[in-house]
Amino acid sequence: MSEVVAVIDYGMGNLHSASKALEKVASGQTIVITSDPDQVRAADRVVFPGVGAIRDCIAVLKDTGLDRAIVDVVASGKPLLGICVGMQALMARSEENRGIDCLGVFDGQVTFFGEPVSETGARLKVPHMGWNQVQQMQAHPMWAGIADESRFYFVHSYCVTGLPDEQVAGRCQYGLAFAAAAVKDNVFAVQFHPEKSADAGLTLLENFLRWQP
Repeated sequence: MSEVVAVIDYGMGNLHSASKALEKVASGQTIVITSDPDQVRAADRVVFPGVGAIRDCIAVLKDTGLDRAIVDVVASGKPLLGICVGMQALMARSEENRGIDCLGVFDGQVTFFGEPVSETGARLKVPHMGWNQVQQMQAHPMWAGIADESRFYFVHSYCVTGLPDEQVAGRCQYGLAFAAAAVKDNVFAVQFHPEKSADAGLTLLENFLRWQP
């Protein structure tokens, strides 16, 4: 029986492009899009994508019971990949929308860029949108075949800060340094969109489908 990879559908993710990218690099795995907490728990691997406002995200997760399913997957040791708002929702707290508690898988905080400036003092646009380099902060199977300082595609106004060094897998600079990738045991999360990040992004998704935490 083929391995099942569940892509969590809570109404706020770019599920079509994420699932198509996973299907492109899958090797015998079955990719399913689901909003059923039990199906999420039963899957062999889980992808937690997301876009939009964090308060809406957390509200839907709690209303549907997907919040508990995600926590159960984390506790089970199965590989879980968070993407964009999916990464932010795994943190302890976000200051978006006057502040909200998140799922608490990681110890980081989600903070607004404010009015970031470049090294030359020029104001930078928010949201941070487009291609930017990611510095790999530690060796990890998820980075296999991906050159350090490779470019990935970002779209976000809030970023993760305050992670312990051992949980920072990748770092990006946009006015300030922030965590572009986080890791903790069987959980890997990225602020960028691998499904929109050309070859480097597809390689990361392929690595996730092979990863054995």
